Amino acid sequence: MSAVEDRLTALGHTLPAVVPPVAAYVPAVRAGDLVFTSGQLPMVGGRLPATGKVGEAVDAADARAYAATCALNALAAIKAVVGDLDRVAGVVKVVGFVASAPSFTGQPGVVDGASELLAAAFGERGMHARSAVGVAALPLDAPVEVEVVVSLGEEPGRP
Repeated sequence: MSAVEDRLTALGHTLPAVVPPVAAYVPAVRAGDLVFTSGQLPMVGGRLPATGKVGEAVDAADARAYAATCALNALAAIKAVVGDLDRVAGVVKVVGFVASAPSFTGQPGVVDGASELLAAAFGERGMHARSAVGVAALPLDAPVEVEVVVSLGEEPGRP
């Protein structure tokens, strides 16, 4: 097991199996020293733990936890491509989509669930650029979706 997976285990997380695609795409692809994941939903055991809009049917705190699940699913997809998460030099970019009720403006707090999990798993290498976007709806009526880009080469520049 990798040091990254050891840290996840110490935090009470288990790296899941790769979530099978629900349409015509692959979970992750490598392009040179970068690995891009497809948008990962918070699937657990082949099912969404909740559906609906954050700020209506889904509480923001729950959505934050679902964003962490999305990040775990992204890590599983990355591992399937590179074989060992310790090969990741750094997390480059995270994009989080939050299915939001019209008045909900807490998207950054929801996507923090993914960002904090990645920072805990990778330490300084887990710090990344990020976007947190509110949307009207997501596939399968998921409350949150997360994409991750990692570098396998030199550690990305940090301020």
